[in-house]
Amino acid sequence: MKIFLPLFALFATAQLVAADIKMETVEYKEGATTLEGLVARDTSITGMRPGVLVVHQWKGSGSYERRRAEMLAELGFIAFVVDIYGKGVRPDNPKEAAAEAGKYKGNRTMLRARILAGLETLKKQSGVDPKRIAAIGYCFGGTTVIELARAGANIAGVVSFHGGLDSPNPDDGKNIHCKVLVLHGADDPFVPAKDVNAFMQEMRDGKVDWQLVNYGGAVHSFTDRESDQMNMKGAAYNEKADKRSWAAMKDFFAEIFR
Repeated sequence: MKIFLPLFALFATAQLVAADIKMETVEYKEGATTLEGLVARDTSITGMRPGVLVVHQWKGSGSYERRRAEMLAELGFIAFVVDIYGKGVRPDNPKEAAAEAGKYKGNRTMLRARILAGLETLKKQSGVDPKRIAAIGYCFGGTTVIELARAGANIAGVVSFHGGLDSPNPDDGKNIHCKVLVLHGADDPFVPAKDVNAFMQEMRDGKVDWQLVNYGGAVHSFTDRESDQMNMKGAAYNEKADKRSWAAMKDFFAEIFR
């Protein structure tokens, strides 16, 4: 059965029809580097539908991102978990994760090349409407999706969950053509107020359609239950902020994919 529905109807339909979520590993390239992503889709839905990039946190793609992709598929999207680091590069401790993430945060040109390769791969997936694509990211991934927007990507919108907001070149905000939603822990010590203020000024100067939501009492990694296991001061799961931010993302998608 062909289903051609606006997105707000897809949300409801996904609830009523038994979902059949399929997860598929996809290898792709950025230059000479092999990357390994993951596509999630509900095979009970046919026809063209929006695609959503999912960008991993600092330890690379894993079970956390897989679950978020599954949740997006349950909503009727085709989700693609991108791989910024490269196939098999999955840091297993904070020290290694910080070093790996730092390579890309210190080289935004390379970071953009990796996320743009993921975007092109998502566009090639069957059933994806290339005119209706968004990107979401967590922590390091939040930084990455904002860089995708700063690169001038022709997409509908980006959502950053507790991501870094700094920019080596604030004028890049003038390249942003999509809508931007930042979901931020109001007490996040890893994103200082000066970065938040600079980001807001960048968005104003670029005349971007942007939103920034602060969640009171939330610190870094507020959507990640495993953050509590790291025993890292300033990073902790916050159930209320997790649920509220996911709801904000859904409202945002209903708007940009209307």
